[in-house]
Amino acid sequence: MIKGLAITPPVLGRISIGKVIEKNSKRLPEKDDQFTITSQVQGRDGWVTHPLDEELRKLSANGKLRSIPVRVLFNDPDINLRAEYSLFDRQTGRPLCVGNGDTCKRYTANGMQTLPCPAPESCELAKGQACKPYGRLNVQIGDEDDVGSFIFRTTGFNSIRCLTARLHYYQAVSGNLLACLPLELRLRGKSTTQSHRSAIYYADLTIREGMSLEEAIATAKQIHERRQAGGYMQDALDQAVREGFANGAFEDSEEDAGEIVEEFFAGAAAETPSISEPLTTHADKTNATSTSTKPNLMEKLEKKAALLSAS
Repeated sequence: MIKGLAITPPVLGRISIGKVIEKNSKRLPEKDDQFTITSQVQGRDGWVTHPLDEELRKLSANGKLRSIPVRVLFNDPDINLRAEYSLFDRQTGRPLCVGNGDTCKRYTANGMQTLPCPAPESCELAKGQACKPYGRLNVQIGDEDDVGSFIFRTTGFNSIRCLTARLHYYQAVSGNLLACLPLELRLRGKSTTQSHRSAIYYADLTIREGMSLEEAIATAKQIHERRQAGGYMQDALDQAVREGFANGAFEDSEEDAGEIVEEFFAGAAAETPSISEPLTTHADKTNATSTSTKPNLMEKLEKKAALLSAS
């Protein structure tokens, strides 16, 4: 296994709410009121739709894809859905800092470092919405691939909170049979004061339509027993995936990061520090000649980190 490379579940395609469009010579994200399932191939008009998109769309009442029958791959909710605060380099598209509100992994002039994470609202590096909650959910659609999945990415707080709650609740009530439950990825809408009373859409995860929770759990037990009889080792699979994610500092590869920034971090501040000009530490600045004595951004962060460590 290559050290420093996150080993992630094989991805067959993407699930999105919206797309990137060109407007006034700029590529900007545009929200939608339905899901779209795409392949991993892009054409002139954007991502090429996956055959499953048309297949499921035909089954919907109005031609809009607002629910998708799915299963998750793992019993552990936290490896089905990974969510952190993430800041990307706006020039290169590479991840710059990823944290959980307690600690973060950040590129600095001295390489990768683990530092305190005060969350975006209290972090100077995150000003201008440069850092956002960022979640990735892997789900299976159909039975064509044993361990392949479709990935749903989101920076929406409503989606992340709702999906996290559902995964943990379903794991608990099913007796740790989350990977065997028949589920459905569902689009929901709501309006808030911040949205000026217009509808915003987010993803939810429910028991598959037409089934009660008790029926779904009974089905999960049958699937679990059949898998055990066939030698399927779910716990070993979960552990292998944990080790694969832990093998790298950041989950997203450099070849995917540019598309992620374009779609989810387009509104981030233009002054976000660039990895091509690495963040410098206080010690680096002390040893370097400077025309200004005013503390820079990283000096402020270093000072804050030192105070937090001392407390």
